[in-house]
Amino acid sequence: MNLYNLTFQSIRFLLLPFALVYGAVVWLRNKLFDRNILRGTAFNLPVICIGNLSVGGTGKSPMAEYLLRLLKDRYQVATLSRGYKRKTKGYILAGAATTALEIGDEPMLFHLKFPQVAVAVGEERLVAIPQLLQDKPDTQVILMDDAFQHRYIRAGLNILLTEYNNLFTRDFYLPTGDLRDSKSAYRRAQLIIVTKCPEDLDEVGRQQIIREINPLEGQSVFFASLEYGTPYHIITNAALSLDKDMELLLVCGIANPKPLKAYLEKETSSYENITYNDHHIFSIDDLKAIRKRFDQMTADKKIILTTEKDGVRLLKFHQELAALPLYVIPVRHKILFGQAETFNAAILTFIEGFSKDT
Repeated sequence: MNLYNLTFQSIRFLLLPFALVYGAVVWLRNKLFDRNILRGTAFNLPVICIGNLSVGGTGKSPMAEYLLRLLKDRYQVATLSRGYKRKTKGYILAGAATTALEIGDEPMLFHLKFPQVAVAVGEERLVAIPQLLQDKPDTQVILMDDAFQHRYIRAGLNILLTEYNNLFTRDFYLPTGDLRDSKSAYRRAQLIIVTKCPEDLDEVGRQQIIREINPLEGQSVFFASLEYGTPYHIITNAALSLDKDMELLLVCGIANPKPLKAYLEKETSSYENITYNDHHIFSIDDLKAIRKRFDQMTADKKIILTTEKDGVRLLKFHQELAALPLYVIPVRHKILFGQAETFNAAILTFIEGFSKDT
């Protein structure tokens, strides 16, 4: 452990009293909901919630994309999220002229990749869902992104994500740890997915984690790794495969870039990187700094690489990017242990069963 990490962990430990207070508040809030003193509202259509118990990147956006690919040709699907770090407030339904500044980077990414899907944002989801249904009355399924703690809405299906290298079972409350909800809250989920697993995770390791999570009767635990696709140019969409002779400048502003960096270490001989905070709003000065760093690289074959979420925040510099070799790398979840069909069936069975019940 380097000096920075040691200092950071020491500071977090010193904040333990605040973590205990935070944990007590979370526990009390959950108890109020569990005893129906605070009440959630259910809607007369399938609502699927994707969330986690911690802060940081557990892969919620790729999971939302996974479900959109699964459902978009079967149902009229809508997504609803808070729209983190957007410059607007209230309910907004994405349209032809919408930007990432208006709805946030993740919703904007869904809007660009799935134009047939209704993409909405709203801090108060209990208010936003009726507005969404008024705007899109043909909606058959709603995906709520990052809404596990939003208990004022009772989702019919809760999908809980936990990262392989930071399982909720081993975590602690903020700010000492990364938990923003109690560990026992996992009981509210029907499906639990351990994300960012190594692809060579064996059955012994799988069973150890399942025992540690200790799923309730009726809960299913799945395992997923991240699968990176072929990079494409941010403006022209032209594809470009990575190779060992290529020098990369990685521009990254996501919560957990470690899996991507590990992937690049395998696929390239070396790379440089410029790191920003999660959901960073790029300025023209940032773009100038990126270009300057890129120009200083001496290789004949060189590109700038960024994530899809960062890419939608850079698109506002459309003119400046047209002649720049800036490529975006897509990422998907890959369900391990041959359980993809079982997972897909669980989603579809919930929706079909809901339709029959109503």
